[in-house]
Amino acid sequence: MPRFTRRDLLAAAPALGVAAVLARSTEARADQPHMEAALDALKTARRELEAATADKGGHRGNALRLVKQAITEVERGIEFAKRH
Repeated sequence: MPRFTRRDLLAAAPALGVAAVLARSTEARADQPHMEAALDALKTARRELEAATADKGGHRGNALRLVKQAITEVERGIEFAKRH
């Protein structure tokens, strides 16, 4: 079995930290696939509404406001589920 020096372990620490973060975020996404999919779809909708021309009789602005509100609610729901 290879022996690792303290220097070897310190050199590997950043990569291990990144791997741990990625594993945790994948785990969190897997716990709530439908909420995460909804969040992704809402963020895409927000980008599309922001890119659309503004002249829509106020409806684009209202839709954008409601989509932003929905994003906030979905994020709150995900956070709530993580704590309970």
